[in-house]
Order: sequence, then C-alpha cells, then structure tokens
Amino acid sequence: MTAVSVTPEQDTLVNEIFIAAPPERVFQALTDPAQLTKWWGAREIYRTTGMQSDLRPGGKYVSSGEGADGVAFDVRGEYIEIDPPHLLVYSWMASWTGDLKSTVRWDLTPERGGTLVKVRHSGLSSNPEAAKSYGSGWPIVIRWMQAYLEDGVTIDMRR
Repeated sequence: MTAVSVTPEQDTLVNEIFIAAPPERVFQALTDPAQLTKWWGAREIYRTTGMQSDLRPGGKYVSSGEGADGVAFDVRGEYIEIDPPHLLVYSWMASWTGDLKSTVRWDLTPERGGTLVKVRHSGLSSNPEAAKSYGSGWPIVIRWMQAYLEDGVTIDMRR
C-alpha cells in the first residue's frame, strides 16, 4: 500500500510504501544504473534507457529516457547526501519542467520483513503544474520499484 501526502503549499510531496526487501537491496535498485534502467518506467508511459552516476556527495548524475511517443527526455542533478543504505538525497532537474530545480530525498527504514520507503520531493511551489504531475507520478514509480524488488518485474514485463 502507498501513502501520499502533499504539504499545504504544494512545495513537498511525500510518498511511502513498504517493500519486502532489505534496505541494502532497495538502495541498490535506486543507485545502480543497470538496475534502475530495468524497473523505472513502463512502455505505455515512458522508459528510462540509461543512467550515468558518480555516487558521492557532489557527484553528478544524468538519467535519460524516452516517452511512449518516442520523445527523448532527461533528468539530471547532483548528489547532496548519501548514507547507504538508509538515505539518498539529490537535486532534480527534469528536461520537461524548464528551469525548475527541486530536491528528492529517499529515507529507507528497516522494518520486519523489509523496508519502509519514504520519498520526499521538495522545491515544487514555484511550478504548480510540476507539483501536480509529480504528485501522480511518484506513487507509480515506487510501485514499479516494489514490483521489481518483490517479484522481478521489469519495464519489458510490465503491461
């Protein structure tokens, strides 16, 4: 089950999900380019096709992809805080939101039988349309990750 909340000023989106996998495994799925490109996407929406990552504070990343319509996109940023396997924080600049620079924070808390995953996306108040889009997008993304980690479901298997 996912839980979603938005702060009153729509600056921060918060999503939670329980994943039946240890925090180490969840952290790997989020940070290993070979794994991330297997689960982040669905053919009928978009798919992540590549990722380059320098996983260290101050290191840069760029994730590229393609929409169902064939249009290319990218998300890029810089790692701000990394505490494996419990915390990952990075800036987020998506090609489809213009010059909006926001922050994504993943908190991974061990729980009996798995991990409570909480993702916070903040810095959205200057772009209400982006906040609305991310508000519907993050619950889908964390369910994709859950399906990958619990059942091995990849982009190519997802219908």
